[in-house]
Amino acid sequence: MHTTNYANTFITVAPDCTATLAVVPKEAATPSAALRTFRMISDRPYHYTSDDVIFTVYADRNEIAKSERKAAREQFFSKGQACLRSSDLGKRYGWGIHSDSEGRVALYGVETKEYKTLASGKGLGRNASAVTVKAAMRSRR
Repeated sequence: MHTTNYANTFITVAPDCTATLAVVPKEAATPSAALRTFRMISDRPYHYTSDDVIFTVYADRNEIAKSERKAAREQFFSKGQACLRSSDLGKRYGWGIHSDSEGRVALYGVETKEYKTLASGKGLGRNASAVTVKAAMRSRR
């Protein structure tokens, strides 16, 4: 079984991201993967893991019935999947993604104090662990 989860990791915006302020992906009749991902994480920070988010967005977009999701999730993760480093949230919209020690994720805008702290490799709070810093994937080569 493959996983996309990270622990104690911060995904910064991509080196070629031009956003200086984080923005919410645009609403559309059919929500984009970026908007669905944003909603899920921002509505419940540090609740879902990367695997939870990536699979739920996939399942919702493909209209997989709730009763079929357990088997579909096993099938989905039977092969490697792209992680949140490939999300447009970090490539285009200016959002950093923090995974806590249990792999649960939250978003921080590139302009925030928390983003700068995490991007420097420090954790949040008094007794926070250091974090591994990785950049989101570039949009262009």
